[in-house]
Amino acid sequence: MIAFLLLIFVPIGVSATSYWFGDRQGNWQTADRSSAGLLPTESNHPDALIRVFAARTVRWRGIFAVHTWIVFKEQGASHYARYDYTAWGEPIRTNGFAPDGRWFGAVPETIVAVDGDNANRLIPKIQHVIENYKFRSLGDYSAWPGPNSNTFVQAVLDAVPELNAVLPPTAIGKDYPYEGEWLGLTPSRTGIYASLGGYLGLTIGWVEGIELNFFGAVLGVDIRRPALKFPGVGRLGLPVA
Repeated sequence: MIAFLLLIFVPIGVSATSYWFGDRQGNWQTADRSSAGLLPTESNHPDALIRVFAARTVRWRGIFAVHTWIVFKEQGASHYARYDYTAWGEPIRTNGFAPDGRWFGAVPETIVAVDGDNANRLIPKIQHVIENYKFRSLGDYSAWPGPNSNTFVQAVLDAVPELNAVLPPTAIGKDYPYEGEWLGLTPSRTGIYASLGGYLGLTIGWVEGIELNFFGAVLGVDIRRPALKFPGVGRLGLPVA
């Protein structure tokens, strides 16, 4: 039990130290939200494209969690479409920020990258999930344990297993049971999961690896792309995309 608690709280302590002595404590209202240069210009990229980005969330919450969002562009389209699920305004926000913009100063990382014909084939499935997302009313958003921005993105990954994508362990809310089921197949259909309302859970899958969710803090190991997963710190190992 002591070892388990150390594995939970020491990484969170490391993340907290990084926050307090880093550059993430500035005024969030004036923080940089400009493009991080992760996407090609639309005019130079006629092919279809799908991206899922993650960046540390605003202020002290970034010690624990990231915010994730979806970007795609259909073949021949002249602009990207970005979708966020937020706690203010309309829950599903369309093109409210630069597609690859810094999240209130935090530089995003790429979680999913699909291009070309595969992207063009999967975009309609993503659009269907977004259009029919059930937590789309004012007041539905809940930072913990969900549904939040990561629940929204995870719902897309659940419905499009061809993406073979896994959100980082710091994507608190991804384990919230969107369909209300406490037991089932993992999004990739390569394993199983059990979830107690997003508060406690266990996932075992070839794509997802092994993850233990303890009140939102995720410990785990990825065998397919070797890495360790810690709360606060995130994934340490090979990149996911």
